[in-house]
Amino acid sequence: MKRLLSFIVTVAVLTGVMVFSTPGLLDKVRLGLDLKGGFEILYQAEPMETGGALTHSSLQKTAESLEKRANALGTSEPEVTTEGTDRIRLKIAGVTNEAEVRKKMKEPAVLTFRSAAEGDAAGTYSKIELVGSDFVEGAAEVERDNLNQPVIGIKIKDKDKFAEITKRLLGRDLAIYLDDRLLSNPEVRAELTDGAASISGGYTLETARELADTINLGALPLKLTEKYSQSVGATLGKQSLDQTLLAGLVGSVIILLFMIGMYRSPGLLASFALILHTWLLILVFVIADFTLTLPGIAAFILGIGMAVDANIITNERIREEMRSGKSILSSVKSGNKISFRTVMDSNITTIIVASVMFAFGTGAVKGFALVLIVEIVLSIATNLYFSHWLLTLLVKSGKLSTPKHFGVKESEIRAL
Repeated sequence: MKRLLSFIVTVAVLTGVMVFSTPGLLDKVRLGLDLKGGFEILYQAEPMETGGALTHSSLQKTAESLEKRANALGTSEPEVTTEGTDRIRLKIAGVTNEAEVRKKMKEPAVLTFRSAAEGDAAGTYSKIELVGSDFVEGAAEVERDNLNQPVIGIKIKDKDKFAEITKRLLGRDLAIYLDDRLLSNPEVRAELTDGAASISGGYTLETARELADTINLGALPLKLTEKYSQSVGATLGKQSLDQTLLAGLVGSVIILLFMIGMYRSPGLLASFALILHTWLLILVFVIADFTLTLPGIAAFILGIGMAVDANIITNERIREEMRSGKSILSSVKSGNKISFRTVMDSNITTIIVASVMFAFGTGAVKGFALVLIVEIVLSIATNLYFSHWLLTLLVKSGKLSTPKHFGVKESEIRAL
């Protein structure tokens, strides 16, 4: 009686949680370009100056700059990633003016130090004194002054040029711009002859680091060349999503009906485990903030197929044990034990392959591999351990006491 109660409570609680939470979870899943509409561009980066260095740091900073620009344009959750040693992939969903965004993204980040020219209004700085290439690569660092306040230390390549500028602008502002956005306007307080300076101005540690990163980025402007692009209209994206969901729903219903019709009670439990497995995968997508794409859905469907295959192997093994004349409980224990290793070998092999795809793949390949790995891990938890546990509970409670509950006819059972 206690086992039956445990079974009923477990199934009832999980069913209730899934029924009430699923609509909200589905609304929170982030859709990719191919399902929502938008565009994707793969850029190849190279130094602006001939012979300049292209480092991982400069590539990463350029990617961060692209993301900030996309956010400033009001686009929907831009996704910017680096690939290899010289490529950046940009994905933006829900774009209305694609041409404008493309133009803005392609422009290199331009860092300038400016002073007020004759005739400039108060707070306006139009005379360019220094550009990004005047700075030593990675020269901007966050330091502490005598009062332990954060300041930004910088280094200039041409000491004489910097000395002339600081002497001429003594007591005046030397404003810092990224593109046409004013970042800071520190006052020149001394003539600096060693090519090094400290920028102060009541910065917090976070804002000081942000300004230092911006200066370092400006010292390494990269030229971006478009190598590949694809554009998906919002209507096409919605159409793809609707058709994919419909196909997945129809396929899932057919699979569940097959499992129940073929294996009776164990098939019903396996179907419940599959539904739980699907709900958990959606939950992982929401919690981990994964982006759902068509390759991800393909991995999702493949994972369900593997889960169904695992259930078929297990249930067929149990039925074979019954046909040999063993008792219900012995057949379940033996069938689960024998099939477990076969299923685990298959899953581990697939995880290894998916891990290699994730490590060496790019873009959609990585997404496919990641979803497949998560899917298999969840499948092991739900379709192996959990469904086996539910089946054992019912058998030990005496509710599955005859071979017909497993789809086995009495005439198929061989006498020992």
